[in-house]
Amino acid sequence: MSSPVDVVGRMAALLRAVASAEPDGLRTSDAAQAAGLPRPTAHRLLSSMSSEGFVDRSGTGLWRVGPELFLMGVGAAPRYDTRNLAQPILRRLAVTTGESASFSIRRGNETVCLLHEEGTFPLRSHVLREGVRFPLGVASAGIAILAFMRAAESQQYLEQAGLASGWGDQYAPARLEQRLAATRESGYSVNPGLVIPGSWGMAAAVFDKHENPLGAVSLTGIEARFAPERRELLGTQLLQAALDLSVQVQRSLSPGAAG
Repeated sequence: MSSPVDVVGRMAALLRAVASAEPDGLRTSDAAQAAGLPRPTAHRLLSSMSSEGFVDRSGTGLWRVGPELFLMGVGAAPRYDTRNLAQPILRRLAVTTGESASFSIRRGNETVCLLHEEGTFPLRSHVLREGVRFPLGVASAGIAILAFMRAAESQQYLEQAGLASGWGDQYAPARLEQRLAATRESGYSVNPGLVIPGSWGMAAAVFDKHENPLGAVSLTGIEARFAPERRELLGTQLLQAALDLSVQVQRSLSPGAAG
């Protein structure tokens, strides 16, 4: 028999899987696979959460986030929602570069895309959208965050994550360490089409008042738009955007800040 802690963890894993599939929805079998659960267990837990409004099931059998989670999110927004701070910065970045700009936050050992602004260039990458999660170190935002985490914490993560087994040899520790070192040297990360071939990303970390990376601003687009001579310019623009957002976030989270 599962302990209450086990059940909560399984439900949380299912909720993350369903949220990551928004707005399309997720089949029970896919939710089970993403959460690492047997299908009957996933179905039972999803049905239980549906009765409480945490998930909804469409007529085609696809699971989506339910209204109760929205209401909870509204209540938590004043403490955690930085989208209003990030949006003008992302919009400006998307307009000036033509690429799609995103803001992702760190959540445990993952990054979660909170906000996405489409670029003006007609050909775009479709790797990121709101709610999409990646393990730290996989997409450009996660590389930027991992590069500037405390050395002991990042090393422990790299030893335990086993990214190569799920994402390929390009994520073997030695290769990932090279990308992290390059990120520390330049200040921004580059992901050369490792998630989806031909779809490139760059990112710069956003820091809290203790100089810990809490998230990252990223640019994504097609490979032809990330030629070496242009990457330096994009990197400079990313670093400025990340600095601007870091200042805004630190001010908003300071004691006595208005809000």
